Amino acid sequence: MARRYLQYLTVERGLADNTVQSYQRDLRRYVGFLQRRDRQRLADVTELDVAEFRGALHAGDDEHPPLAAGSVGRAIVAVRGLHAFAVKEGMTVQDPAREVPPPAAARRLPKAIDVAEVERVLDAAGSTEDPDPRILRDRALLEFLYGTGARISEATGLDVDDLDHLNREPAVLLSGKGGKQRYVPVGSYAVRALDAYLVRGRPALAAKAGRSTAGGRTASPAVFLNARGGRLTRQGAWGILREAAARAGKPDVSPHTLRHSFATHLLDGGADIRVVQELLGHASVTTTQVYTLVTVDKLREVYAASHPRALG
Repeated sequence: MARRYLQYLTVERGLADNTVQSYQRDLRRYVGFLQRRDRQRLADVTELDVAEFRGALHAGDDEHPPLAAGSVGRAIVAVRGLHAFAVKEGMTVQDPAREVPPPAAARRLPKAIDVAEVERVLDAAGSTEDPDPRILRDRALLEFLYGTGARISEATGLDVDDLDHLNREPAVLLSGKGGKQRYVPVGSYAVRALDAYLVRGRPALAAKAGRSTAGGRTASPAVFLNARGGRLTRQGAWGILREAAARAGKPDVSPHTLRHSFATHLLDGGADIRVVQELLGHASVTTTQVYTLVTVDKLREVYAASHPRALG
């Protein structure tokens, strides 16, 4: 039955190979668990069996380490899908997994760094006065990511035409998830870094595109170019930040860290949450509200350190 269910997911549901392979591993473990309980048919499985399998995933055993809530959730989704499929196909009458929900995923607070740490990372990328076009690009990229809160894919997807109006109107149109577009202001630091790169850095990188092949080729329209004159990839942009962050002594900083810091610093400065929602391109303000938890934590720290009667 498990094999038929996996074929159904692949052929009729069109799930990605990686997802199906993960479900296959989860169901293989589930079948082994049931066999040790002498449950030879799905019709023999009880709700208690499914619930105790969920507990076994959390606890681990001699052959398996304990799983995190997200991995347990995926396994239970696979198990619930299998039993629902068996009922649909007429193989069983009861669905013992229907009332066994996946565990609630732990709510992760976004990781942000303070303004001084952001500045150290940006400075580590290099100066806007440097003659090296790659350093000018790196500084412009990181200033842009922090100054706009853009996702890394939004930054690497920018074309030069998208910045034509930047000196007249310091804002940029970003294309986010699902093709949703939004205007985001660009701060003066990012504007200056972009100007330095576009005037003195990008032309040098673009010229390399024509020399990279015997027949020559047209340079990419992308704002951020790689060393060969092509569009900088997400992986390339990630590498630029990783190197700058390591030089600044913050090796755990990621592109999303700059985005989280952008949002957190806006809220710390008094920005309305719905404005931050719009700037980040979140479809729902609920997604943005997680940043308010970060600022509340900061308020608690300041209160505990500053108020004369905060601590006994």
